[in-house]
Amino acid sequence: MMPRRFVDISIYLENDVLSDPPLMAPKITYQKHADTLPEFMTLLPGTKPEDYPDGEAAAAEWVTLTTHNGTHLDAPYHFHSTMDAKLGESKPSTTIDEVPLEWCFQPAVKLDFRHFADGYVVTAADVEAELQRIGHALKPLEIVLVNTRAGSRYGHPDFLKAGCGMGYEATMYLLERGVRLTGTDAWSWDAPFSYTAQKIAETGDVSLIWEGHKAGRDIGYCHLEKLHNLEALPPHGFTVSCFPHKIRGASAGWTRAVAIFEE
Repeated sequence: MMPRRFVDISIYLENDVLSDPPLMAPKITYQKHADTLPEFMTLLPGTKPEDYPDGEAAAAEWVTLTTHNGTHLDAPYHFHSTMDAKLGESKPSTTIDEVPLEWCFQPAVKLDFRHFADGYVVTAADVEAELQRIGHALKPLEIVLVNTRAGSRYGHPDFLKAGCGMGYEATMYLLERGVRLTGTDAWSWDAPFSYTAQKIAETGDVSLIWEGHKAGRDIGYCHLEKLHNLEALPPHGFTVSCFPHKIRGASAGWTRAVAIFEE
């Protein structure tokens, strides 16, 4: 059996590093071993604190969060109520518990877009040029990861506004070639909202609203957001595992995304 090497490409769920707007940030309340004694004594009537070794029950945590906190996989349902309009007929969008598991464990390719300015909207030509640079031809169901400048800004105040975004035509370029799962180390697959808002104010072009996400109306797909450590990955030659938590009828699910190398 060939040895495997695992590279963690997920961020933490934590209180002290802001990876979402403050109103959307997760909150974790930690219980130490002695803190849960009342719960244990309720579950085991008649027991007393001194009955527990060293006066300790169990460590536990209470977590308040949305399905879009931390590294997570977005389902087509997040982007729009319908999908696949360009594949023949629109149908109800897939929720996270319905996402095909085979989409979530596939060979992957990394596109290096760190040189693009914050707020830049990646085009199909940009994707094609990067694939040519790394000498890779896309195959159906390959997972495509986008390494933006945002990855280097995680843990810094400007993280939410950092990195380029994937536009409609760039996203469709991938989907039309059979890609069904993508990912980014930025806060969003699209360009940061602050840049989109400015462009809409200047041009009046409302088609710019969430244009990369909304490609899912035409071909349903999933994407990972808030990946990390993509700089450690080569352009290809690895597999990504990113199975989402099974939340019934949800728009997203948390995942421990990992790159796997067979060595």
